[in-house]
Amino acid sequence: MPLWKPPSPRVRDLIRQGAEIALNPRPEWLDELDAATLSGQAQQPVAADPVLAAGTRRTNRSNLLFWAASNVRAPGEPVPANEGDAPLAIARDLVRRGLDESALDTYRVGQGVAVRVWTQIACSLTDDTEELSELLDVSLRSISAFVDDTVAALAARMHVERGELTRGTHAERREIVTLLLDGAPITRQHAQTRLGYALDPTHTAAVVWTDDPDADLHQLDRAADALATAAGQAVPLSVLASAATRWVWVHGHPHADQLQAALGRLSTVRIALGSAAPGVDGFRRSHLDALTTQQMLARLSSTQRLASYDEVELVTLLTQDPERADRFVIRTLGDLATAPADIIEAVRVFVAEQCNASRAATRLFTHRNTLLRRLARADQLLPLPLSAHPLDVAAALEVLRWRGRD
Repeated sequence: MPLWKPPSPRVRDLIRQGAEIALNPRPEWLDELDAATLSGQAQQPVAADPVLAAGTRRTNRSNLLFWAASNVRAPGEPVPANEGDAPLAIARDLVRRGLDESALDTYRVGQGVAVRVWTQIACSLTDDTEELSELLDVSLRSISAFVDDTVAALAARMHVERGELTRGTHAERREIVTLLLDGAPITRQHAQTRLGYALDPTHTAAVVWTDDPDADLHQLDRAADALATAAGQAVPLSVLASAATRWVWVHGHPHADQLQAALGRLSTVRIALGSAAPGVDGFRRSHLDALTTQQMLARLSSTQRLASYDEVELVTLLTQDPERADRFVIRTLGDLATAPADIIEAVRVFVAEQCNASRAATRLFTHRNTLLRRLARADQLLPLPLSAHPLDVAAALEVLRWRGRD
């Protein structure tokens, strides 16, 4: 950069000090950065997708540490674009989700937060107004140039990725699947021939993904195969939705226990299942249900690795507004929300068995008197007795189950 004027030795030293602070960012800085880059109407497609949201958070940290490390090594010097693994991965995934370069505007939002945080750091380093003025002039120009260059590099990468995605069998399958999901006028016979997958039978769709940045991505394909095996068929229909996500369809109903056992051997994979339904409409609806299930798990920060729409439909409806859902759980359960697991499970199974203590005890493999003691303890912890509002308690316990306990 011919117009880049190196800072004075004193300001170089201040920039190095500030960069060392930024290399160990406070959690609240990162929380603010993540919240800003994943909020707003324009970012809804990214924020609602667990893989894209996780990739955005990783990229936020990557960019922050990349710029800070560069200024520890060479304070005040131009910082090259960050073309590391995290930003390149998010660029690939954005293209595979059908998003364009406008999704990179999140970097501009992140820049605003970074500038505010860096200004706070700079003001803590010196009281000399001339030093502070030079420090901010150099460093803020550096941040702006770094973001511009990184966005340009990622936009170029997205262009290349888009070209690669339009060639080959993965692109062909995704094109046909997208037409089916959008309800486009494509004949069933043509779609079946191109996909090698029959559309008349009953379908169960799945989103198979990982949010572990160090995951072996081959596990995703093994999970898709395991899903087919659990449904009693040889080969699934699998579409590469992103580097860390597969959209999968199988015929029939996968056996839950068999699928759960397979996940035990695939430690970083998660699966969200849609409801089973026949025909092209079922193909589409099951996929949308699987996406809804995946989004619910992300919204609740759930650690569950396997979930089906059939078992979480109520929780999905209850947790559209997470804050209101939390208030409902606290108001309904009171101290029961933090009770030992055996007491919570006793209440959940008791209500599920229509408040029949004998059936609940059998299901829990425990003595009826033991169950009754646990239910009595639950009544002491609940704001109102269980008998006063069993349905509310059951719903709150389902939210608690899928949200995970703090």
